[in-house]
Amino acid sequence: MSQPRSHNFSFEFFPTKTDAGHEKLIATARRLAEYQPDFFSCTYGAGGSTRDRTLNTVLQLDGEVKVPTAPHLSCVGDSKQELRELLNLYKNAGIKRIVALRGDLPSGMGMASGELRYANELVEFIRSETGDHFHIEIAAYPEMHPQARNFETDLANFVRKAKAGADSAITQYFFNADCYFYFVERVRKLGVETPIVPGIMPITNYSKLARFSDACGAEIPRWVRKQLESYGDDADSIHAFGEQVISEMCEKLLAGGAPGLHFYTLNQAEPSLAIWDNLKLTR
Repeated sequence: MSQPRSHNFSFEFFPTKTDAGHEKLIATARRLAEYQPDFFSCTYGAGGSTRDRTLNTVLQLDGEVKVPTAPHLSCVGDSKQELRELLNLYKNAGIKRIVALRGDLPSGMGMASGELRYANELVEFIRSETGDHFHIEIAAYPEMHPQARNFETDLANFVRKAKAGADSAITQYFFNADCYFYFVERVRKLGVETPIVPGIMPITNYSKLARFSDACGAEIPRWVRKQLESYGDDADSIHAFGEQVISEMCEKLLAGGAPGLHFYTLNQAEPSLAIWDNLKLTR
């Protein structure tokens, strides 16, 4: 059964460090553009470390690949004037969507620096500087931000960000649809109706996924871990099992009312498109 395009589908990239990597990224983006996503997004390194590469990638994806592209923008380490200049640059280039984040602290930086310390302050700043020009996305953490004191505090932080002027939210990836539904239910009870789109991470490499998930607080269910561990270096089996698990979860999410899906591509087309095809999403 094909899903109607009332849902919102998007793909995320990260800026690369080499020309060859960048060429591959653009080729991947052109492939994904054929599926007519609502937008692309492009990440921003810790403390703004990839600022120029993010900027160049966003402008190329938006201008040449012809898919509306949302840069990630973080406030850690940036002054208001630096943020203002970046916002004006994006605005003048015709960019209409931004993913507003506190951002990760670069290694060695013990606490947040910059004039804005939290994502809700960044959302307020973007609104005060640019009015309604940008559609502002914020981050959501169904399994709690890894640095939050507790779940209730994290919910309060999300509500604060949303009420600061966000239009919609994208979640950290997860492998348990119930945690998403519970998070949305709690947020709605707190008076926030902001659409919350699940972030989807295809499973392609178990060891990398396990390391990354442990660092960012994304729980891999024990039965999934054990099955993936049993495959060892059998990449085909890992891909096939991962594709099945994520496709079934996405089906459950959409059937349960999720407003769309945001794919973390890791600059690869095929893992996300395999899930897309399994869901029979329209182009």
